[in-house]
Amino acid sequence: MPEPTTPTTPTPPPTMPPPGDQAASVRAALSGVDLGDPGAVWRALGAAGIVEALYPDGVQPDPRRLSVLLTELDARCPLGVTLSVCVQVATVLPLLAGATGPAERARRGMLRGETVVALAVTDAGGSGSDLLDSATRVKLGDDGAVLDGGKDWITNATSCDAALVLARHREARHFTSFCWLLVPAGAPGVTIGSAGRAFAGSGVGHLRFAGVALGPDAVLGRPGRALAGFARQVGVERVAGALWARAMCHRMLAGLRDWLRRRPAGAGTLWDRPAVRERYARCLVATHQLDALCAPLLDAPAAVPSAVTGMLLKVSAAETVDRVAAEAVRLRGADAFRDGGEAQLRTEAAMFGIAGGATGAMLAGIADHADELAGAVT
Repeated sequence: MPEPTTPTTPTPPPTMPPPGDQAASVRAALSGVDLGDPGAVWRALGAAGIVEALYPDGVQPDPRRLSVLLTELDARCPLGVTLSVCVQVATVLPLLAGATGPAERARRGMLRGETVVALAVTDAGGSGSDLLDSATRVKLGDDGAVLDGGKDWITNATSCDAALVLARHREARHFTSFCWLLVPAGAPGVTIGSAGRAFAGSGVGHLRFAGVALGPDAVLGRPGRALAGFARQVGVERVAGALWARAMCHRMLAGLRDWLRRRPAGAGTLWDRPAVRERYARCLVATHQLDALCAPLLDAPAAVPSAVTGMLLKVSAAETVDRVAAEAVRLRGADAFRDGGEAQLRTEAAMFGIAGGATGAMLAGIADHADELAGAVT
């Protein structure tokens, strides 16, 4: 963790250039960087002022700037590296806004690319879509807190300086029974294990807490408000996921189009076959439907959607990425199984239907808004 510093008057984030120039700025920042190293990518983005400039209001990311960043990362970095950045900029940094003490120092370190903070929400003891059953517990006292439990499948777990942990401070199964804790990765009682080879560059791992003693300044905000804040922020995470998904789909479709036009078939190429063009066109339609859902958000002052919009984005992103990747695998055949090819990408991109809420849970929530969504067209 960074050393304590004397509080200073907050300064506004640097002015970000227009989208075209912003893309060039991201490319320039990543020039010469090992794009498979998430730490190197994060440091480069922070040092160039790109991370801090995402937050013109100091709290939430600007959706258009976020879209440009994720598009540039998707075009250049492995999926896991983009995931490492995405979670921090869309969720962790906004949740730390307004914090004091160690959390504020961690936030400033993140903006500079010097500190990595993992978001530890998915509980080892239950379903990730049912946070009220989370079993990670903290005992709060006047002199500090003691944390026990575990978190699984946490992005940046194996590379973080600290983890922002959602923990239960009361036994009641109620949304006011949770609080946020900033837990140093090196604190006694914290153990970290890798989750395996999937999502290379994301640092995905499992966290365990055994009697972790924390100071009173480890608790962020007022206990009982954590789930309310997270419910708001997970909507921003869904916007980020949709923006990233559309970039991924456009990239896959552009590569697939060029490959089909080069691939010999009979007297022409695969692109000349009507059945192939129809299958490709259906992927185009699905991708542009996702574009249409994202379009109104791009000019919004901040990437904070309504609850139902967030769920719609989540389901659409997951289904569109899977459809495009699956068709790319079928049309490319064996070529899709090359290193880094669409077969591998499809496997890892399945996270869009799981992380931040499973598709089934999202569909149940969308059905709850049936009266609103199925209202008469005027």
